Amino acid sequence: MASSSRSSRIRETLQAYRGILVSLVVLLVFGFTAFAIYGLTTEVSYDEVIAALADTQWSSIALAVLFTTLSFAALTAYDLNALAYIGRKLPPVPVAMTAFSAYAVGNTAGFGALSGGAIRFRGYSRLGLSPEDIGRVIAFVTFAFGIGLLAVTALACLVTAPRVGQIVGVGELTIRLIALVILASLVVLVFIGRDGREIALGKLHLRLPDSRTSSQQFLITALDISASASTLYVLLPHTDIGWPSFLAIYATAVGAGVLSHVPAGLGVFETVIVAALGSTVDIDQVLGSLVLYRVIYHVLPLVVATLFVIILEVQQLSRHPVASTLRKLEFRLAPLLLAAFSLIAGAMLVLSSVTPTPDSNLNFLGNFMPLPLVEGAHFLSSVIGIVLFISARGIAQRLDGAWWTAVICSILALLFSLLKALALFEAVFLAVLLAGLLLSAKQFNRPASMLRQALTPPWIVAMLILVAAAVTILFFVYREVDYSHELWWQFEFSAEAPRGLRAILGIAIVAAAVSIFSLLRPALTRSQSSTEEDLVRATEIAMAQNFADANLVRMGDKRLMFSDSGKAFIMYGIQGRSWIALFDPVGPGDEIGELVWRFVEEARTGGGRAVFYQISPSLLSYCTDAGMRAFRLGELAIVDLERFDLKGSRLSGLRQAANKGVREGLEFEMLQPEQIPPYLDALRAVSDSWLDVHNTREKTFSLGAFRDDYVLAQPVAVLRKEGRIVAFATLAVTDTKDEGTVDLMRFAPDAPKGSMDFLFVRIMEHLRDAGFRQFNLGMAPLSGMAQREAAPAWDRIGSVIFEHGERFYNFKGLKAFKSKFYPRWEPRYLAVSGVGPAMAMMDATLLIGGGIRGVVGK
Repeated sequence: MASSSRSSRIRETLQAYRGILVSLVVLLVFGFTAFAIYGLTTEVSYDEVIAALADTQWSSIALAVLFTTLSFAALTAYDLNALAYIGRKLPPVPVAMTAFSAYAVGNTAGFGALSGGAIRFRGYSRLGLSPEDIGRVIAFVTFAFGIGLLAVTALACLVTAPRVGQIVGVGELTIRLIALVILASLVVLVFIGRDGREIALGKLHLRLPDSRTSSQQFLITALDISASASTLYVLLPHTDIGWPSFLAIYATAVGAGVLSHVPAGLGVFETVIVAALGSTVDIDQVLGSLVLYRVIYHVLPLVVATLFVIILEVQQLSRHPVASTLRKLEFRLAPLLLAAFSLIAGAMLVLSSVTPTPDSNLNFLGNFMPLPLVEGAHFLSSVIGIVLFISARGIAQRLDGAWWTAVICSILALLFSLLKALALFEAVFLAVLLAGLLLSAKQFNRPASMLRQALTPPWIVAMLILVAAAVTILFFVYREVDYSHELWWQFEFSAEAPRGLRAILGIAIVAAAVSIFSLLRPALTRSQSSTEEDLVRATEIAMAQNFADANLVRMGDKRLMFSDSGKAFIMYGIQGRSWIALFDPVGPGDEIGELVWRFVEEARTGGGRAVFYQISPSLLSYCTDAGMRAFRLGELAIVDLERFDLKGSRLSGLRQAANKGVREGLEFEMLQPEQIPPYLDALRAVSDSWLDVHNTREKTFSLGAFRDDYVLAQPVAVLRKEGRIVAFATLAVTDTKDEGTVDLMRFAPDAPKGSMDFLFVRIMEHLRDAGFRQFNLGMAPLSGMAQREAAPAWDRIGSVIFEHGERFYNFKGLKAFKSKFYPRWEPRYLAVSGVGPAMAMMDATLLIGGGIRGVVGK
């Protein structure tokens, strides 16, 4: 028993600190990698690497660009194949644009499933895909790449076993046996799934791609890896290692980089390539080729994507329908592309500050520039680099402060790049970033303070990896310079080692300060409770729009966050560390996006995590922009009152229930607010008896409670039998008469069977005759969850609970009751930030139930 308790505590501790532990592991992996590559290059000098770069022929560079183009064409085919797999067809041009942008950012920033996944959410949601389908696309391309990489590596090793075995020091037979086992396993997997059949791995059910999909995906992966491997291969000098052997080495290096979780596999990929080729090719030439490969395969696609954004803006093609669609899609992705571009620009400035300037450039500057100006430009350029790197996070979040920071840093860095070293390539790169920022200025309209933004562990790790890479390069470049304290105070045009030391000191100080500030994030705080004036203002807003459930704000049990104009609001509650917003923001649509961002940031600033509960599909794009993940909660039943009629065979069951109620003497009446006071005690008696029979107490937050002021605020539908009230329902309506709904529904123990059907039929008829357009029957929890094996785990668990959870909640019965009215079903979602859906749902349940006691007891 003690052992079980100890294991449970260990698991809870690991889960609580999972993000920090993963970050530490990534840093450790990079540290070992940096140490390994530094050791492998002991006999290599920086000048030799630069000479190797200079010796690269332009024809090789042109071939590398061609193979990069082929590789990215194959990468976009991943998404097209994934869409075919889930049975969705989208316009190929926007899909290709989204996929290209996703891979350009994912290859650069690392964590492709997350960084590239964010771009897919933004792009594909605009094209009409649901979050579930987008999640399946991301899962498909991630899984397909891993399986394809394994298959290509195994095939290559099977053919080139002698050469690969000689390089890695393993026997030829062993290499072939391992490759055969891998290939045999994959063949069995393809055979089992040849008809798209399902397999069970414990509790996990997975539908395998059919033979056609599998063969197509293998060909796509083979083309992708072959083309990307060829990009590096043509940049390498002539070697005895043939292309098939190199393909196996390259695939292994890519796999090692992916598994390391180091952004873009930086250092890990290089270590594998250098270790494998170092005995056959001069390491300085290998390093030069790797640098050029990174520029062509990682930086160039990002530049192309950003230039495409700039060209679309400059051309102003908004009048052309196709061009307008592309333009909207691309500018939806623009902040993320510019964020990745800013990240690369910052890294470039940091790394260039620790590498020597060509002597010809220094001699030219020495004739025109005073030394203090060159020294100052060099030092400030390095600090600007780390600031630009950090501002990339704010750019992705569309913060106006981040935009101004990036613009100012780009201008200064552009100027300093010329003053410190006449770095023309650096200047052009920064000019492209500056142009993209200026032309996309309208996208950065969120007036949030950057100083209140605490970097998350992954961002801190990425920043520290950049600093560690700069230190490693500094030691590599000036390996032959003996360290002394006097180096810090040497100021000469030729004293580049001291200049690099001072730059790395500035970079380290800024990075350390930002890391400490982020790690010492504020403790959990509570936002201010809403005042009576806030409640009155929110009620007026709720009555002026179409969403009837917004009347739950009248309960006064929720906090309120208003937009800057005061025309929209979010109602929310706090449970534990979860800030849980109920429903979509209420108010004009043009104020919703900023309100979502503000809520997420306020929660983060207060030491909490943002959660949106029971939101509509229309809010998902805003939540995705704010870095939240969406999970289906169930389906909302909407009845079209304009077509609601008991005549005909479709609603014959409801017609019979209505007739039965009349025969049993039930009388319906709709009480307006001014008519309710004389009946308040009778209504309370029905409510109290209902609570006693169900052995429960009032719920809050997403449900109303029987409180005098709340019941008196809106109409109440009552059922009488022999003059006595036996059932009632409080209504929620707005002045627009677009939608009506029911909140509290209470029945006396002696109410006739079928009273609920009778009450709902009469309410709908009354609202229809009063001119209301639709009736909101409420949500059926866990309804509509995807049961496909490729569906997210949350959906599969939810569908199992829906099917077999009747012991705990009447999921299927509730769905069946609502289905009798033949409603239109609309999905409802839970959006979470920085936490899994289970924890968010637990906090929401506690908030609704009034704490643990309300959930587990009366």
